[in-house]
Amino acid sequence: MSSKTVRIDQNEWVIVCDGSKALFLQNAGDSKFPNLQTREVMEQTVPPTSELGSDKPGRSHSSVGNGRSAVEQTDFHTQQEDEFLRSVMTKLDAAAHSGQMKAIILVAPPRALGVMRQHYTHALKQAVREEIQKDYVKMPVYEIEKHLAA
Repeated sequence: MSSKTVRIDQNEWVIVCDGSKALFLQNAGDSKFPNLQTREVMEQTVPPTSELGSDKPGRSHSSVGNGRSAVEQTDFHTQQEDEFLRSVMTKLDAAAHSGQMKAIILVAPPRALGVMRQHYTHALKQAVREEIQKDYVKMPVYEIEKHLAA
């Protein structure tokens, strides 16, 4: 599994996340020898939609004739993941505005990155230096570091 090498500057933040977990990492080393340290971990348990929904999908009646059709069930699981990603972006935006961090590297699966992009503020657009479409959130930090700085 090859990935391109990423330069991670000193004190730069690396956010590794998916729809239920976010690792806020900071490079305590330099760009030649990165040393990612965990600043914070955000986590939420997202039960499957079947556990979140209260009832079976509804049915609608056709306005003409006797036709009936099923209404697609709301995907509560995806809604909760999106809400979690929104909260991650809110936290990052606050850090960007306060000057806590200057640059971010975002590492997330493609779907999660798409949701996150929808919540970029001007400050975040300026801060995001790179987006990497990988799912590394379940790896230990030293493995993430190895994959990024390979």
